[in-house]
Amino acid sequence: MSDQQLHLDAPAVRCKHLSRTFGRGPAAVVAIHDVHGTIGCGEQVALMGSSGSGKSTLLHLLAGLDTPTTGSVSWPALGDLPQPRPGQVGMVFQGPSLVPALDVTENVELALVLAGVDRSEITERARGALARLGLGELSARLPEELSGGQAQRVAVARALAGRPRLIVADEPTGQLDHQNGQLVIEALVEAADHLGAALVVATHDPRVAERFAAVWSISDGCLQLPELAR
Repeated sequence: MSDQQLHLDAPAVRCKHLSRTFGRGPAAVVAIHDVHGTIGCGEQVALMGSSGSGKSTLLHLLAGLDTPTTGSVSWPALGDLPQPRPGQVGMVFQGPSLVPALDVTENVELALVLAGVDRSEITERARGALARLGLGELSARLPEELSGGQAQRVAVARALAGRPRLIVADEPTGQLDHQNGQLVIEALVEAADHLGAALVVATHDPRVAERFAAVWSISDGCLQLPELAR
């Protein structure tokens, strides 16, 4: 039985007394302060906050891309390891994140290589992820040949190809028009539903937040969330 099967009922991510400070002394900046929260597998959360509120810092901590100054982050459904293994968390960044020298298929395949997926499965899984987002016809294009909306959907496909249990997206619609932004959000929600994965999407757009049943708010590094999520 796999780790995923063993931990299906456990939370995808949990944080306790989580803080992150950048710098030292008088120049220190507290980006996240004493955050508590739990997100179960299958839960979908919008993280609302203005620029500089701490959204990106919190998402990087939840994804295991950064280390807290104090407190802890754990991933019980992922095996409760000190850090998630490659592929267990799918991260979608706000800005351009594709490798310019690789075509669309190769960008998605790279994530699978890093996750240790068997080489016999990599191309098929990459093409399947692209097809689910309607990107099959773009598979041989380079990032410079894509529109902003297409590039962000490729980034979503790359994050989802590893079949993660936790999907974290940092302002994925921030640089897109409304139509392309909707396509990206729908792709994330549908993939999370299909995988049974937890989904956290940071946004400052109320129209995006309305798509989610749970909305967490963050301001000046302090998180406000519904009592049941604490």
